[in-house]
Parts: sequence; structure tokens; C-alpha cells
Amino acid sequence: AALGCALLLPTVLAEDCPSPCSCWSLGEAWGTGVDCSSRGLGSLPALPRQTRRLHLHNNSLASIPAGALDGLGHLQELQLGDNPWHCDCHVLYLKLWLEDFSVPALAHLRCASPAHLRMKPLGQLTGSDLGVCARLLPTKCLQFFWRDLVVIAGVLITFILVAWALKLSKKLVCQLTFGVRRRRRSIPKTR
Repeated sequence: AALGCALLLPTVLAEDCPSPCSCWSLGEAWGTGVDCSSRGLGSLPALPRQTRRLHLHNNSLASIPAGALDGLGHLQELQLGDNPWHCDCHVLYLKLWLEDFSVPALAHLRCASPAHLRMKPLGQLTGSDLGVCARLLPTKCLQFFWRDLVVIAGVLITFILVAWALKLSKKLVCQLTFGVRRRRRSIPKTR
């Protein structure tokens, strides 16, 4: 029976599954389930890109590295409870990511440290709770920010140039129309 189950799972699944975790196929079109719960993990393992279900509860995770979950575009289920989250600048990525992914999942996570934030929900953390963070966003986010800023500036400059061109063309049309009328009046009529 074990051999039969092994034959049903794609071979890629075995290569992508992190060693402390167990993985199972949800069907070729459905992706992968990854169970890393209760493994004593202190850091996030490399996860298969096709992960649809991810169980990370009951570990020793204090934070998730910035950008670590960005490649999991198929993720639909995430369990992160019962981890000792350290609520400083390093937890900001997880907070922001969960705000987009699942606000209810964020509501269930609580800070374990520092002492003044113990038991405070991650979703209720504010900038003053986290202190001064030298770099709040991962480098990728900052690159997207500057790219977006350049695009927005380009669009604004284009709109200004188009508006200026329309104003100039309207003025030119008025001058041409006025000039044609003036010429008609100055041309003597012949009978």
C-alpha cells in the first residue's frame, strides 16, 4: 500500500518537500499540501512553489524573513498559530503579508515577546509598538515603489504635455479661424 501511494505522488513533490516536513499532492492541478507543524522549526524552510496548504503551527518561529512567502501564489490555507512571535521590525513583513492574505489568520496570532507586547495580537501592532525600523520593507518592495513612482511621474508629465498641446492647438485653431474671417472681409467682392 505504501508503494502504491508513493507511485501516485509526482516525483517533483519529493524533491521539493523540505526535509523536516511531510508533503502530499492535492492533485496535479491543485498543488501541494505541506505539513511542517510541531517540528520545532526556528526558521522557515524552503517551500515548494506549488504549495496550496501550509501548516506551520506549533513550532518555534519568531518571525518570517521578508519576501519568504511572496513566491507562494497558489497558497489558500495557512496555519501559523502557537509560535512565539517576536514583535519587532522583523515581524512587520508577516503582518503586512497576512493583511493581504488573510485578516482572520492575522487576528489569531499573538506576540510572545518583547515583554511589553506579550499576548498583543499581531494585527493590532502599530508603528509605535515596533519602534524605529531602519528598513520597513524588503528591497523588492522598495524597487517596486521606485518603479511605480517613475511610472506615475511619467504619466503625470504626459498628461501635462497633452493638456498643454490641446490648449495650444485650440489657440491655434482660434487664430486660424479668426485669420480666415479677416481675409474674407479684406477681399473685395467682385460682381
